[in-house]
Amino acid sequence: MIIASIPSPDRGVWHLGPLPVRAYALAILIGVVVAIWVGERRWVSRGGTPGTVGDIAIWAVPFGLVGARLYHVVTDPELYFAAGRNPWAALYIWEGGLGIWGAISMGCLGGYLGCRRKGISFLAIADALAPGIAIAQAIGRWGNYFNQELYGRPSGLPWAVEIDPAHREPGMQQQATYQPTFLYESLWDLAVAGLVILAERRFKLGYGRAFAVYVMAYCAGRVWIEQLRVDTANHLVGIRINVFTSLVLFLLALAFFVIQGRRHPGRQVVVPQGGEADPQDGAMGERPERVDP
Repeated sequence: MIIASIPSPDRGVWHLGPLPVRAYALAILIGVVVAIWVGERRWVSRGGTPGTVGDIAIWAVPFGLVGARLYHVVTDPELYFAAGRNPWAALYIWEGGLGIWGAISMGCLGGYLGCRRKGISFLAIADALAPGIAIAQAIGRWGNYFNQELYGRPSGLPWAVEIDPAHREPGMQQQATYQPTFLYESLWDLAVAGLVILAERRFKLGYGRAFAVYVMAYCAGRVWIEQLRVDTANHLVGIRINVFTSLVLFLLALAFFVIQGRRHPGRQVVVPQGGEADPQDGAMGERPERVDP
């Protein structure tokens, strides 16, 4: 059977009595849980203490959510502070509007603070979490599908997504189907997770280099996907801000990857106090995790 298009969901909110269950929030929540689960498994496989990633997530997740919303509001202030807009809507996170780079930057800050409190290596945690973060983004993008937002240019492709008239951009009321950029990014994110795992195993990446691969790969995909989108966006030097941000972060991640590769060519191994590391992993004597007495 040939699929004519991807149908739009008839709703993005379900009510359990007086409690609204929003698909967007649910997608974010599921993504967070999966990221923690994947990160925990990877951390323990390196010799880390079970429960560590969950403890770090207590810091990283709230910081990340605040950062994600701040990035969105700062880069699209006219949606909330222009004449006739409701400034309080900037707090309505359940209606959509999260910037991934705000989430990553503030989430890293929260994670760093959590690592400092536990006396463990932030770069080792970042490497463990990298694939899970990409998978979480893949899941979270389906929240955009339920909100019928952030879609691409009009399209007649068999996998184009239907957008209801109420959610179409101005001037596109006669166009029914569009490029499903949420799907493209979701698939790309899964590929990024696989790439990080394969590259890490093949080249024994460590000291933050696996996380740098995640940043570079995601940015590369975000640049071309962003070009398909038709939603209103602010520009910097003639480039959509998200494209500009992705290009800058790609270069920074590349520089970090090269510098760390020269300084630390091996891979960190999480070694509890009193344990021994494999010298071939370049981590002899490394104690990125402190074991509580």
